[in-house]
Amino acid sequence: MNKLYTAKHRVWLSFTFASFAIENEEIKAKLYDFSLIAFRHMKWLGEAILEAGDSYNYERDGMMLYKRETLFDILEALKEEVQQLQELYATSALFERIKTDEKYFLEYIDSLLADEKNNQTITAFNMERKWEDRDLEQSQIDALTLFLFDESYKEYELILVYAYMQTRTNNTLHYNVFQDLIDESHFHLKSFGNMMAKLGILALPRELHELTYIVDDLEKFIVDGIAEEEAAKIQCKELSDAIKDEELSKFFDFINFQENYHIELMQKLLRNLT
Repeated sequence: MNKLYTAKHRVWLSFTFASFAIENEEIKAKLYDFSLIAFRHMKWLGEAILEAGDSYNYERDGMMLYKRETLFDILEALKEEVQQLQELYATSALFERIKTDEKYFLEYIDSLLADEKNNQTITAFNMERKWEDRDLEQSQIDALTLFLFDESYKEYELILVYAYMQTRTNNTLHYNVFQDLIDESHFHLKSFGNMMAKLGILALPRELHELTYIVDDLEKFIVDGIAEEEAAKIQCKELSDAIKDEELSKFFDFINFQENYHIELMQKLLRNLT
């Protein structure tokens, strides 16, 4: 089960970042939907592992991102990864659900591969660091690059930390707040990942150390989390001010205001501890 959990973690990331790398909006959306289903698989597996009296971690076994040159290269790699999972499944209602989902994933991938017109060049890894057709100054590109690398890791970390805590709480309020924060971080990771792909700098976040997600002092974790959200607000505001592009500035203002409610959610958690 732990080996399978690690493999499902990798599959979730593979589908997530494949969706970021692909420009075709229909295929991008479909693969991202599949990634969210894979994340639910992770959640259910984690719960089953805990119910069996065991635990799991977020190791990735040295996973590398599919830095492929064409869409078909990415799809072939995804197909192979999902196929390799099938031998890890035993017999249970959960595994039957997962296998049925993945059968559909594979059928969709095969349908794309059957038509050469679906293939396209991938530019998400070309390192050009150009933002669409806009003439941003190099200092602005540099600031955007640093922000995206920092924040994509942060959102990946938050998704996994909150998910780890969510499976271990019996408090309904805590469970619901963790779910809200997970959903928000999925959206932020998607936004930042797609921006990284547009710049040609798409990369996988670094792996989490277990000390990041094993929380012994929830109150301290929440207080530290509020401080991190405050810092993120400052980063968003600084980036919004630094980038002389109205659309980008509005987007980072939008993210900045979302951080306000993240703080409120965490303060709700804090109040519930006392």
